[in-house]
Amino acid sequence: MTVFAVTGATGFVGRRLVRRLLDAGDEVVALVRPGSAHRLPAGPGVRRVTGDLVTGEGLSELVRGADHVVHLAALVKSPTVEGFWRCNEGGTRQLAERVAALASPPPLVLCSSLAAAGPSWAGRPRREEDRPRPVSRYGRSKLAAEEAVRALCGRLPVSVVRPPVVYGPGDPAFLPSLLPMVRAGVVLKAGFGARGYSLVHVDDLCEALVSAALRGRRLHPERSVDGVYSVSDGVTHTWEGLCGTLSRALGRRRPPLVVPVPLPLVGAVARGAELLGGVRGVHPPLNRDKAIELRSPWWTCTTERARRELGFTAAVPWETGVAALVRAG
Repeated sequence: MTVFAVTGATGFVGRRLVRRLLDAGDEVVALVRPGSAHRLPAGPGVRRVTGDLVTGEGLSELVRGADHVVHLAALVKSPTVEGFWRCNEGGTRQLAERVAALASPPPLVLCSSLAAAGPSWAGRPRREEDRPRPVSRYGRSKLAAEEAVRALCGRLPVSVVRPPVVYGPGDPAFLPSLLPMVRAGVVLKAGFGARGYSLVHVDDLCEALVSAALRGRRLHPERSVDGVYSVSDGVTHTWEGLCGTLSRALGRRRPPLVVPVPLPLVGAVARGAELLGGVRGVHPPLNRDKAIELRSPWWTCTTERARRELGFTAAVPWETGVAALVRAG
């Protein structure tokens, strides 16, 4: 039985990863914050460790005896730069230090983000060897997390997986923001002109994370691309194509009307949403940091290195994944 220590196990990707590991007969040790344990998939192979990534509480207990460590926990929206850095860079560094301190450190897989690498170019998906140029606070904090584990790669076997937009059962952001517009028949698009995106189904991402843990190359202090993997379904999706497929899955006869919104207006709406969210005590999904990412029309990545070194091939095309979600309600 293989023991996986997992942070972020109660989140969108984490719950699917835990279920996949349990189905394979593995044991999971999950870091959970007080009050969130009920969101963790149940099973005899799950052990909970109460703790906190930012304070470091519970991290030593989490990784002790683990065969592999998968680090999913991250802050995806924050009203301040400090919030991103405290969790994404500081929390990652604390976890990596605890693993590196073990007598025989197990491999650590960091689930990063395409946002850490930055946007791509028209007709030219981003490759791992391209120099990172994150444009958002979130992206810079995730790149800082990668640098934090790279600083320890002489003592710690580490791999990095960079997913693009992730969707699937339990998706808290992408599809919930898109579905109401598609149902209404009118979908807003940030900016004018062509835009392209890479996507990955959550189950395919989980397979990539496990493969990186079991057989991935590790970061090297002198070879910047060793141990870094971009993953996606291998398709460059347009906004119109995504919405059209979703519309057909919903049984609509006509594709939705796609209405471009000028980027300055997107930024203004994001600022207004933040002000309103501040009054309500929440940070909205459309915020200034997200608006900065929306300025870039191309967010695509290759999967060649993951296919070659991990044996990764996406099993869930967008059409199949969306149809399954619609059937499930």
